[in-house]
Amino acid sequence: MDSAKKVLKYRWFIFIVLSLAYFFVYFHRLSLSVVANDLAKDFQATASLLGLLGSIYFYCYAVMQLPAGLLSDSLGPRKTVTFFLLLAAAGSILFGFAPTIELAFVGRILVGFGVSMVFIPTMKILSQWFRVREFALMAGILNAVGGIGVLAATWLLSIMAAGFGWRLSFEIIGACTFFIVALVWLVVRDKPEDKGWSSIAEIDYKSNKPSTPSRQIPLLEGARLVVSEKYFWPVALWFFFNCGVFFGFGGLWGGPYLMHVYGMTKAEAGMVLSMIAWGMIIGSPLLGLVSDRFLKSRKKPFIICNTVLTVELAFFVLYPSGLPPALLYILFFIFSICSSAIVAIGFTTIKELFPVEIAGTSVGTVNLFPFLGGAVYMPFLGKILDAYEKTDTGGYSLEAYSMLLLVLLISSIVSLICTFFITETFPDCK
Repeated sequence: MDSAKKVLKYRWFIFIVLSLAYFFVYFHRLSLSVVANDLAKDFQATASLLGLLGSIYFYCYAVMQLPAGLLSDSLGPRKTVTFFLLLAAAGSILFGFAPTIELAFVGRILVGFGVSMVFIPTMKILSQWFRVREFALMAGILNAVGGIGVLAATWLLSIMAAGFGWRLSFEIIGACTFFIVALVWLVVRDKPEDKGWSSIAEIDYKSNKPSTPSRQIPLLEGARLVVSEKYFWPVALWFFFNCGVFFGFGGLWGGPYLMHVYGMTKAEAGMVLSMIAWGMIIGSPLLGLVSDRFLKSRKKPFIICNTVLTVELAFFVLYPSGLPPALLYILFFIFSICSSAIVAIGFTTIKELFPVEIAGTSVGTVNLFPFLGGAVYMPFLGKILDAYEKTDTGGYSLEAYSMLLLVLLISSIVSLICTFFITETFPDCK
């Protein structure tokens, strides 16, 4: 029993450290939105080139999702997170020092590869330190931590960039990441047995709650099972279009839109964009509660959120300018809940669609699609903006952003159509 108490206590230290690492995953993911204008000025970059700089993170992240599962199983999640976070720290510092756009790309690539190896290894570690019935709650809390990272990437980074400049800000971020690397190595362990303690399965057994033994499924066989499941693809396509909308607008072009169309300062735009973080922090556990306790469904939250998102984007298309600031705060908050917080239900759906033995493979496989969406939409939306003449102040015109919003609306309609083809996976409804 003493061993059990140690496990149940120590696992929270591990979760805190890994949450700090995940904080920086989301921070880097959306950080370019606030400093986009600074980057364009310093590097004399077009919107298309800036979009490519933002999207390179997503290409790196997407490519590494399947290897993340393999490395977590072979090298071990602790070593994997430690090594790749070192790359992320070095990349952030290089990005801050970069004298040319080429070196900025190198720094961004290192960051993309580095933080890509946090989510899947963290899921594996949580599965070893937390019971099955606790997993969904921990995933929800982790997603909320990601929301705090978004808050820092929008509100805090805007303050840092205004006070220290964007370069020093990213150098400070890199130094903080090095500190997290040390914590991961010193605190995190892959499983309780690495500390000489009882496993969660043994603790449950001693509590007369025996766990069902799992069958080990090889990585390639698990991947084949995932991609051959017909109900996997509607969720995957939904992730692509939904997250393309979220990352393209919330992660990059939302900031310039507020500054160019509404004439906001960087700090003012950052405050509005911070509602994206609050939408994740509040919306992620809220949607989980609604799904589990009230709707008792996974499919219904998909349809409801995507419908609201489509209506909101239609409203933006009809009224692309002239909206009061208070309404913009509300709209960006709703945008976040319906395009970002809902992804927690998406991962839950995939986890419930397949046997728990291949949960890592299924989540890793579907996790390719949101980042492919971001990788495609960021430069694509940049090309749309570049197709229009700039204003006298060097910004993009209202006409350009109106076309961008129309593309987002069409994409949201496509993702809404996908939700109707998603099968219900809520346990009582199978």
